[in-house]
Amino acid sequence: MYAIIESGGLQFRVEPGMKLNVPRLDAEEGGEITFGKVMLLADGGDVLVGTPLVEGASVRAVVLQHGKGDKVLVYKRKRRKGYERTKGHRQPYTRIEIKSIEKG
Repeated sequence: MYAIIESGGLQFRVEPGMKLNVPRLDAEEGGEITFGKVMLLADGGDVLVGTPLVEGASVRAVVLQHGKGDKVLVYKRKRRKGYERTKGHRQPYTRIEIKSIEKG
């Protein structure tokens, strides 16, 4: 069984027991969260596609930790002007573990 959920404007394919990083969520470490935006549910050959969401479906997960991703360097330069700028960015994320998928 798997589902496609939305979190932070991104879509993720999730299965029970799976661990993944999603954009930073406002939740305590060790706490449980529920994703209500389920776009697709598949159980063997039975597939439910939402329009745009599957009614009553939800995905339960546990927050494992919060962190920051790898550094991305942004470099700007204009030729013949002596202009150079380097800037770094680390995107915050939340690591979660999927516990169950409910059809509702």
